[in-house]
Formats: sequence, C-alpha cells, structure tokens
Amino acid sequence: MKRCRNLFSQITGFENLYKAANQAAEGKRAKLSVMLFFDRLEENLFQLRDQLSSRLYVPGSYRAFFIYDPKPRLISAAPFSDRVIHHALMNVIGPILERSLIFDTYANRLGKGTHKAIRRFQEYARRYRFFLKCDIKKYFPSIDHEILKRLIRRLIGDRHALWLIDTIIDHSNQQVEVLDYFPGDDLLTPVEQRKGLPIGNLTSQNFANYFLSPLDHFVKEALRCRAYVRYVDDFALFNDNKEQLRSWFTEIDRFVARFRLKLHRRRCMISSSAGESRFLGQVVKPSRRRLRGENVRKFTRRLKRWQAQPPQNVKRRIASWLGHARQADAAALIRALRSRFELSFPET
Repeated sequence: MKRCRNLFSQITGFENLYKAANQAAEGKRAKLSVMLFFDRLEENLFQLRDQLSSRLYVPGSYRAFFIYDPKPRLISAAPFSDRVIHHALMNVIGPILERSLIFDTYANRLGKGTHKAIRRFQEYARRYRFFLKCDIKKYFPSIDHEILKRLIRRLIGDRHALWLIDTIIDHSNQQVEVLDYFPGDDLLTPVEQRKGLPIGNLTSQNFANYFLSPLDHFVKEALRCRAYVRYVDDFALFNDNKEQLRSWFTEIDRFVARFRLKLHRRRCMISSSAGESRFLGQVVKPSRRRLRGENVRKFTRRLKRWQAQPPQNVKRRIASWLGHARQADAAALIRALRSRFELSFPET
C-alpha cells in the first residue's frame, strides 16, 4: 500500500484547526475550559498552529478518573487545546486509517457503530449454528507503542505528521499495569516496553481500532472466516462446525501474541447461536434483542434521582438512553417506564 505524504500542512491549516475546535467543543460549550478557549479563539488557534509548525508542541497533563460501568476503567481527559489537536490530526489521517479497515469493523467509523455491530451479530446468529466470542485482556493498557508506530508507518510517510503522532503516543499517561510475557521476553521486558493508550482520547479510539486491523485481515483472508464482526476488541466468528471454531481460537491466540496481546480466556467462549449471548451491552438471540437487566436497573435509579433533582440536560440524557433502548426489543419496557415515572417521552 502506498504511504501518504504531504499531510502536515493540512493538519496545521487554520481552517482545519478551526473545524477541530468546534468538533472538540460539541456538547461541551458550557465548560469553563471551552469557554475560555473560544473567548480568544483566533489567538489560541494561531498559537497552536505555531507550536505545531515549530515542533514545540508538548501535550498537557491528563485528568484521570475511574468509571465502573460495567467494570473499572481508567478514563483520561486531555486538556481542551490537546483535544483540538487530536481532532485536527484525525480529520486528516482518519480517512487514511479507514481505508485499511474491513467492512465488518464497527467502532469509531462513520455509518457504523454499536447498534449496527449488534445487528450484524444477530444476522450471523441466524445463519450459523455456533459462534466464538472473544475479547482482548486489558486491551487499551496493553497496546504496545512501538508496534503501533510501525503499523501507522505502513500508511503514513510524512515525517512531520509522524512526529505529531509519535508525540501524542509518547505522552500517553500511565495506565493500569499489565505484566504479560511473550516468547523471547526476558524478566524486564514487560516493564521496559512502553504501552497503553488513554481511554478518552479521540486518537486513542482510532489507533486502538486500527491496531487490530491486521487481526481482521488474518481472520478474513488467512482463516477464511466468512462471518466475523468486531467492535474495538470485542469480536465474534461464526461457523456451523465447533471444531473449526476451536481451531480458529488457537490460531487467533497465536496471532495476537505477535502484537503483544493476550485473549481474555475467561471471556472467550464457543456457544450455540440459538441461545442468548451478551454482545456490546445487549442480550442477543436470533429472533430478538433485549437490554441487560443491570442496564435497566441503573437507568431506573437515575430516573428516581432525576425526578427529585433534575439536571439541566435531563431531556437529552433520557433521549440518549431511549435511543439505545429502542435498538432492542424494548417497547414494553419503555411503556412501563413511562407509566411508572409519568414521563412524557414517546413510545416509538
């Protein structure tokens, strides 16, 4: 594949930086850091452009916190000016990364997303008797920086753009510790290897999706699996033969080790497509989809709190959850919530 050059001037162009600032501010205009940036927008954008052009740009410190939905995850929030640069970079290199992805990869792509991935999973469940469902152990904290940089260099040949990409990767904050050994490692290798991308960055989301693109091509082209779907590090392969799926599991386990990744063995399983399976926040059967019970209970608790003390954006929050709920077979659930909480949102 031909490597793309002459990208840096596009990244640092004023129009692209202006577009990136508005993208980064979407849904966050009321935040103080955003208001301060936009109060002197032109001056701040020129300053960012000068820092990039002179290669004096240094990312700021992250604000890190844990969320527990549904499992503990370290979230890292970059300063707003850095988020502007992340958008400016992805506006230019995002389409380049996109061209290397297969059709059935659904994360962080225009026209794809969680719900289309779930529908694709269900479609394959109707057509095949069994499936192998896997995910990667501590995926974001395990992403190896040098391997990621090598993969990016397959597509991008602009040294200035690569400097910016490397700068963002190198300034990733400390993630949860991962001490996994691979063939050829000595005692200190897992400690010495720079790894981990901050969940929360636009760049991290796109790099993480691209990092598993070789796996996609391996599954489709080497294993010749006709029915495969991936969303970030959650993926599933379908077949009518259990032994074929077991063989593929072994091959995939070996393949991801080449990228210093390990499968999460307790979450990897071969199941009948006729039964229920949890995939991307929904319980999926060939004939129907429903929300997970814990998801409904959590939203119900929120509704109770919001009735007592509604936040400013309560309507938007309810609409967001309803958008997710309506992708499942949840009409009866929505009617029950309307009746219980005397809410005015529509049923369909």
